[in-house]
Amino acid sequence: MERRALLKYSLSGLLAAPALSSIIRDNLGARSEETSDFLSSTDNDESYWELVKKEFDFAPGLVYFNNASLGPCPKLVVDATNHYRAMLDGFPSKYMWGAWQEDKEKTRAKVAEMFSCDKEEIALTHNTTEGMNMIAASMDLKAGDEVILGNHEHTSGTACWQYWQEERHGVKLVRPELPILPESEEEILEIYKNVITPRTKVISIVHGTNTNGMILPIKKISEMAHKQGILVAVDGAQTAGTFKIDLNDLGCDFYVASAHKFMFAPKGTAVFYARKDSQKYLRALVVAKGWKDKSIRRLENYNTRNLPELLGQGMAVDYYNLIGADKRESRMRDLKAYFRGALDGDERFAFKTPAHDELSCAIQNVEVVGKKVGTVKQQLFNDFGIDCRPMSSHGLNGLRISLSVFTTKKDVDYLVDALKKV
Repeated sequence: MERRALLKYSLSGLLAAPALSSIIRDNLGARSEETSDFLSSTDNDESYWELVKKEFDFAPGLVYFNNASLGPCPKLVVDATNHYRAMLDGFPSKYMWGAWQEDKEKTRAKVAEMFSCDKEEIALTHNTTEGMNMIAASMDLKAGDEVILGNHEHTSGTACWQYWQEERHGVKLVRPELPILPESEEEILEIYKNVITPRTKVISIVHGTNTNGMILPIKKISEMAHKQGILVAVDGAQTAGTFKIDLNDLGCDFYVASAHKFMFAPKGTAVFYARKDSQKYLRALVVAKGWKDKSIRRLENYNTRNLPELLGQGMAVDYYNLIGADKRESRMRDLKAYFRGALDGDERFAFKTPAHDELSCAIQNVEVVGKKVGTVKQQLFNDFGIDCRPMSSHGLNGLRISLSVFTTKKDVDYLVDALKKV
């Protein structure tokens, strides 16, 4: 009964949103009766997740395990974003230049609440690449200063430091090697500790690697770095939306995440977090009227931008809350254990992702032993309609499998059967 009440409360809030048209309200209302039943089920009842999956419109025959590359939007977000787009085209100058100012701020507040931080610490940007470039371009570093970049950083999180700091200012990029299968957070922490020198100014680090889904101990690294006056910039593209993230608790200076992956927001939307006392280090990549604004909004001052997508990001947070952070994380961990358990003991497969929950969650990398990963990926798609990402760097030769809330155990069974046939 509590879950049923929560659903009705959540839907009533969404249906009352002033920007939604009567058509969208009717569509949501029609779905509310059906959805009210599944929220009364137990947390991991498959019927619940089967109904969640119905909110995503995939191409016929596609079985999607590539969320870490790009996530889909649920129907709720698609409907809302399309409605905002129609409103904008109906009266362009009104909605681009001020009529949605309050709605933009509501989206900022929703994102801040999701990440347990102040709304004055959140800028609404386009993607992780932009955010990492903003950080790298802003740093006032000198020749001989050092930036630590682990060898599993995403290309976009590395290129920005190479371009803005290494080539332009002679800053040294320190590239420690991380183990593929660490046994503990302390093992990773020690690697970073051992490469810090008096010249270290920034640690730029992924929260979760895009290669094998390994989760790094950001809180412990931040605590260690700050004791030595070192800034910590985090690429959260592969973790935002998979489990509860409290940015105040993590303690990093900057946290950047594309909202179009596990947050299911429209493409080209992102979260940029800067701790209040660290915002002084940042300069905007793009300037326009209002560039002297001292608030974090100066970092998103693009003049004309795609506001329907931005407001759709707010609806994506509403959808995130509709399921709930704890329930989403529990599901990710349950699917991870289910998938790993299905291949456990089969010598034809080798997991390239650490098993401990502290060290991995929604992304798992598995090798089909003796076969080239590119060939396996293509066969999975051609013969079974399964889309996933092949990873050949770092000696992985493994398939990156992204688990998500629209993934059912039937989907996992289908994947496992296909892998065994391959």
